Amino acid sequence: MRIGSSPQRAVAVETAPPPSAAREAPLQAARRSAVQSPRERLDSIDLLRGLVMVVMALDHVRDYFSESRFDPLDLSRTTIPLALTRLVTHFCAPVFVFLAGTGAYLSLTRGKSRSDLSRFLLTRGLWLVFLELTVVRLAWEFNFAYSLAFVQVIWAIGWSMIALSALVFLPSRAVGGIGVAMILTHNLFDGVQAGSLGLFGWPWQVLHAGGPVAYAPGHVLLVVYPLIPWIGVMAAGFAFGELFTLDRAKRNRSLLALGGGLIVLFALLRGFNLYGDPLPWSVQHSAGMSLISFLNCLKYPPSLLYLAMTLGPAIALLPLLEKWKGKAAGFFLVFGRVPMFYYILHIYLIHLLAIGTAALMGLDVGFLFSAPFFSAPVTGWGFGLPAVYAFWALTVFSLFPACRWFAGVKGRRKEPWLSYL
Repeated sequence: MRIGSSPQRAVAVETAPPPSAAREAPLQAARRSAVQSPRERLDSIDLLRGLVMVVMALDHVRDYFSESRFDPLDLSRTTIPLALTRLVTHFCAPVFVFLAGTGAYLSLTRGKSRSDLSRFLLTRGLWLVFLELTVVRLAWEFNFAYSLAFVQVIWAIGWSMIALSALVFLPSRAVGGIGVAMILTHNLFDGVQAGSLGLFGWPWQVLHAGGPVAYAPGHVLLVVYPLIPWIGVMAAGFAFGELFTLDRAKRNRSLLALGGGLIVLFALLRGFNLYGDPLPWSVQHSAGMSLISFLNCLKYPPSLLYLAMTLGPAIALLPLLEKWKGKAAGFFLVFGRVPMFYYILHIYLIHLLAIGTAALMGLDVGFLFSAPFFSAPVTGWGFGLPAVYAFWALTVFSLFPACRWFAGVKGRRKEPWLSYL
C-alpha cells in the first residue's frame, strides 16, 4: 500500500524491531526469499487490491444512482446486466479482508515482532471500528441522527484485526487452520435464530446472523457484516502470506492449485446444493437467469460458497498479475496502496455527486440526507445502467490524483500514524 521504492514500505503494516530469538531462524529464511523479488510480489497483491477497490465503487454508485430500487439479485425482478453488475462486486469485500491478513503476515518477514504486530493490529482495529461508527457512517447518511447506524466492511475489518492481534502468537498454520475452520463450519449454525436465544440474541446477531440490534430506545445498529466469517477470512489470509516466502515457480503453482481447488469446491457443492449456502440455486426460465441463480450466494453473512466463489478466482489471478506492467497496472496500483484513504473519499464523493445531480434536476435533495434512502423509490430520481457506469468512471478518475498524491506521501514519509490511514 505504498508507492515508494523501499520494499519495506510496500505493505499496509509498518516495520518494527526484529522478532524474538525464538522465532528469528524461520523468519530469516522468509526474509531472504522475500528480498529476492519484493516489488514483483507486493505489486501483485496491491494490483489485486486496487482492482477490487475500483470495482467496489461500481456497487456504491449503483446504490445511489440506479433507477432500480430493488435487490438486483431478486430473480423475479432483475435483468441479467443488472444482476451481473451486482455479482462482479462480490469479489471486493472478501479479497479486501483476506489481503489485510496477508499484509499482516508479510510485515513479520520484514522485521516486525509478533508482539509489535499484535499491538498494531489491536490499535488499528479499534481505530477502524471508530471510523465506521463516525466518519464512514457520516459519509453514507450525511446526518448526525444515530437512530440508525450501519456497520459494514470497515467494522468487520476492525474487529477481525482485533481478533488476529491475539491469534498472531500462534504458528501461522494454526492461525490459518482456525480461520479455515470458521469458514467451513459457520453455515452449520444458520438455523439458529437470534430470537430463540433470549439475552444472547444480540451477540448472535453481531457474530453470526446480522440484522438490527436495538441498543437504546429509538436507536438501531444494523449489523450488515456479522463478524465470525470475516474473522476467519482474515486469519486464513494471514496464513496465506506464507506462500509469498516461496520461490516464484513454487509459489505460482501453489496459488493456481489453491485458487483452482476453491473453484472446484464451489462448483461441486453448489452444483448439487450439498452444503455451504442457505440459498439453493434452481433452473430458471433462461440459461442466463439460471447462471445468475447459480452464482447468487449469500453475502450477509458470507457463506462458505460465497467465499469460495470469490477468493478462488482472486487467488488464481495473482500469478497473472505478477506479469502485468505498464500504465494500466500503475493506475490500479495507486488505489491498491491507499485503500482506506480511497474507501472513505469515494463514499463522500459519490454522495456529493448524487446531491449535485439531484439539485440540477430540480429535485428536493432531502432524501439524500436520510437513511436508508435507497430502500424507497423517489419520484424522478434514478438512471439506467449506462449512466450508472458513467458516474462510476467519473468517480474513479476524479479520485486518482488525490490517491496518487497520498500514495506518494506514504511512500516518502515514515511516521507511524500514516499506517492507520
